[in-house]
Amino acid sequence: MKIERDYTDADLLVFTKKLIAKTNAVQFQLTQNKNTKIAFPYSQEKVFQMNTEGYKNVATQYSFFQYSVLSGKQSLFSLPLTYMGFGGYLNPFTNEAQVNYLLPMYHSPTTSCHEMAHQMGYASESECNFIGFMASVKNKDLYFKYSGYSFALRYCLANWQMRNKTVYKQLLQTVHPGILKNYEESDDFWKAYETPIETGFHLFYDTFLKWNQQKDGMEGYSKFVNLMVNYYKNKPL
Repeated sequence: MKIERDYTDADLLVFTKKLIAKTNAVQFQLTQNKNTKIAFPYSQEKVFQMNTEGYKNVATQYSFFQYSVLSGKQSLFSLPLTYMGFGGYLNPFTNEAQVNYLLPMYHSPTTSCHEMAHQMGYASESECNFIGFMASVKNKDLYFKYSGYSFALRYCLANWQMRNKTVYKQLLQTVHPGILKNYEESDDFWKAYETPIETGFHLFYDTFLKWNQQKDGMEGYSKFVNLMVNYYKNKPL
């Protein structure tokens, strides 16, 4: 796709504001109340099936994102995955997209689309985050769009929290309270399973990624912000 990786704070600010407006709009369409969090209505099995539509829509523009054989399931290891701090993985023996079914369900479309991108052969975590985001927001279903936009917004806000706390607080005030309640739901979920195992496994996985030619390691997950900012510079969200 030849997307640039470098961007300025000004670029990020423009994109984050656009993303806040879009996420707010979808949240309000679904709830008719900016203070209400999203209650996701579909099962994980249904999500896997519906994901194929999002991929089909992306593939009409980019044929290399054509997803052919649906092969995904809820992981039997969801509890250990949760303690290790992960939402899913690609089974290296069956090439199935495995998803942590314990996660708050509004995460499910983007998480499973991320693993489906690995299934198609993409290794980079930043690229799979970007592909998973695209497949979610290109879905006609509003709940899937919300999953993608809220996922991307969380990364952008985290980026601002590290770069400039004043700007971060200003941006946060413009996000609908219902969205923030979903974020709080996610935070509470992960906090309930916090142990030293998570830190240790993240260090191991960071090394594992670097051994497998993913030089950014765990940082790769957040670097998809670079791709979004540059891809949407001249495109509507």
